[in-house]
Amino acid sequence: MIKLLRRIYSLYAALLFVLSFLLIFPFFLICIWVPGWKPYGRRINQYWAKIYFTLIFKPVHLEIRGQIKPGQPYIFAANHFSYLDIPMMGFIPGDVQFIGKASIRKAPLFGYFFKSLHIAVDRSRLKSRAETMRRAALAVDEGSGIVIFPEGGIYTTQPPHMVPFKNGAFRLALDKQIPIIPVTLSFNHLILPEDGKFLLDFHRAKMVLHEAIFPEEGATEESLKNKCFEVIERQLQLDNGV
Repeated sequence: MIKLLRRIYSLYAALLFVLSFLLIFPFFLICIWVPGWKPYGRRINQYWAKIYFTLIFKPVHLEIRGQIKPGQPYIFAANHFSYLDIPMMGFIPGDVQFIGKASIRKAPLFGYFFKSLHIAVDRSRLKSRAETMRRAALAVDEGSGIVIFPEGGIYTTQPPHMVPFKNGAFRLALDKQIPIIPVTLSFNHLILPEDGKFLLDFHRAKMVLHEAIFPEEGATEESLKNKCFEVIERQLQLDNGV
């Protein structure tokens, strides 16, 4: 019975995602086509995320542990265990650009929206990774924050434990001297496991924005990466009772 209810809930959530996206897609197009309006498109993206999670009866418990200054670019680095992570990152405040896999661009309509308002990367191609970092640096120069999953994708086979982080986000933080905010998505691996079944669970949702990590004098990519990893991993273990 529970499995049937989860299947009905999952179909409802998927249908609502598609219908709500089609409804707001014309507004994304306007923001993409009108010069200087892309930040408004990303703002619509944030409103969409909040409305969507409300409509699927999945309120997100958001904890903000430190001060987030308006107009200050940050790198928001989160664990990545579930496809639910991407829409939930719409709760990040301020103008931010997502770094996502190039394969997203193949999705009808959604791919066009993503590549126009955010940054897609093909991690298998060195040239693509370099171009991604160039575009991310440009976004920071223009005042946008960056949302990134430093594991590079959904790779762990033992959530809530993460795989080691890649260096890109932390190199960017050092180059641009901007702070990193670790983000813990505590229960998405329980709500929507990466098991190919696409069955949503009724578990509550939680997202923690930790205090910023600043690239102080003497900091290295490795030290920033390790500190960010430890903050997120500690919260995952606490919330999941590991």
